[in-house]
Amino acid sequence: MRSVIPTPRWMQKSVPRVLQYIILTITSVMVFIPIVILLFGSVKTTGQMYSHPYSIPNPPNWDNIIQILSSSSFWRLMKNSLIVMLSTTTLTIFVCALVSFVFARMEFRGKNFFYNLFTLGLMFPINVAILPVYFVLRQMEQFGINVIDSLAGVILVQTAFQLSGNIMILRGFFTAVPSELQDAAYIDGCTNFDFFWRIMLPLVKPSLAAVAALVMIASWNDLLVPLVVLNDDKLWTLPLGVMQFQGQYGSDLALISAFVALSSIPTIIFYLFFEKQIVSGLTAGAIKG
Repeated sequence: MRSVIPTPRWMQKSVPRVLQYIILTITSVMVFIPIVILLFGSVKTTGQMYSHPYSIPNPPNWDNIIQILSSSSFWRLMKNSLIVMLSTTTLTIFVCALVSFVFARMEFRGKNFFYNLFTLGLMFPINVAILPVYFVLRQMEQFGINVIDSLAGVILVQTAFQLSGNIMILRGFFTAVPSELQDAAYIDGCTNFDFFWRIMLPLVKPSLAAVAALVMIASWNDLLVPLVVLNDDKLWTLPLGVMQFQGQYGSDLALISAFVALSSIPTIIFYLFFEKQIVSGLTAGAIKG
């Protein structure tokens, strides 16, 4: 009977690690190549982008960046995006925190039914539901609520589609708080809102920061909702601003690259500042120790 030679222990550890590095390297290259092409294109002319799209610009042409930064439309788009992002994030966190607290810490008839209604929202992505939502917004005008062609309409729709997933995330953190802490707070005279505001929110602050960061990035990059709701170009957000470079016979790819590169800088800054909060807030428990 032929004996089986055991695989060396160093090989058992090294082979999976090498495969991990290969997969991570391939994934990183696939992610960063479009970004590098975009950055190179932002400092090229349109002719250079068509003739040498992958080459390093030599010398770089900074006219595109200067033209974008010197235009008043770019800063107007930036202001509109900031208004939408901050308003959507604030409203989403406020509603999600309250609803998650109710589902996690309070008992009432029909609790599971209403919670399941919120989770059903995950089954209808915004790409599928945007047309019915538009009709609902149109019907609201009959009651004197005009949200079409306004930033309020964008904020309302974005907030509505951010609720389901974030309520599920926050509910898990609210549930993780020991019930003994709630009983002690009630014995000391706390009401439900006092317990929520003074005790629960400080304990789940990492998860709130993580959800806020995710909502900010999603709102900043959203194209579909502003495209459907907004008609006036003075109310456009940054993702819609690309359309101003599209002419009848073609598009200025160099200006588009410069515009997209500048528009993505706030998103990168958001992620760099909130990366630790996102990871720790979504992986750690509500209470440490």
